[in-house]
Amino acid sequence: MDSDPELPRVTSAGRWLATPGRFFPGFGRDVAEDGLVRAALEEVAASSGWCKVIGDWRADEPALPLTLLTEVVAAVHAAGGKVAVHCQTAEGTRNAVLAGADSLEHGMHLDPALLDRMAAQGTAFIPTLGVFGAKADAMRAREPSVGRDLWLTGWDTMFGNVRAAHEAGVTVLAGTDSFPCGTVAGEASWLMRAGLSAEAALGAASWTARAWLGLPGLVDGAAADLVAYATDPIADPAALGHPGRIILRGRVVR
Repeated sequence: MDSDPELPRVTSAGRWLATPGRFFPGFGRDVAEDGLVRAALEEVAASSGWCKVIGDWRADEPALPLTLLTEVVAAVHAAGGKVAVHCQTAEGTRNAVLAGADSLEHGMHLDPALLDRMAAQGTAFIPTLGVFGAKADAMRAREPSVGRDLWLTGWDTMFGNVRAAHEAGVTVLAGTDSFPCGTVAGEASWLMRAGLSAEAALGAASWTARAWLGLPGLVDGAAADLVAYATDPIADPAALGHPGRIILRGRVVR
């Protein structure tokens, strides 16, 4: 992808790092807990300086131990890298924050008492509202169960947590998850539904995300990566999904 001028540049976190029982088998890099630190450092070295750890999985199973995740984060940070953590349970999300992860991917069941700590240590919140919101009605229609009920409890607090995180100074970003891909404009709309302003939601999908990744914005010498609209998406958020021109590396690609 990096060599094709018409495809976006990618900052990769390498392969998902999944310890036993905490992800779809074979979808990532399956590693034992005692090999996780080494695997994380290997993915950081082989990618764009990031790794992604599956911090939890099923609601009725324990999350990755806090001591181990803290060790992973410390080792990766010492090597100059960063750690994204998949977390969708209360324990997994809490552990990700306490371990000092650079980002929470999903962050379901986030305890609002942790927001000030997230803001202080620079942990970003990527709530992926679209993928959860799309299946909320189907989950409510299911027969009650531990997994279903915990999922709905987490979903019902997401909007409030996203809004509170933004107000607390946490970087909230418009990340997407699962299929279909390329739905970042829709994710920005979900952030607005959660209470972010149109400007904050648009930034979460563009300039705020670039700055957080260490990429330059509209400055001399920066890569000319632009999406242009007939109307200002801040004033007309519905325009966000209908770009009139896409410029990548200074070249009009559409």
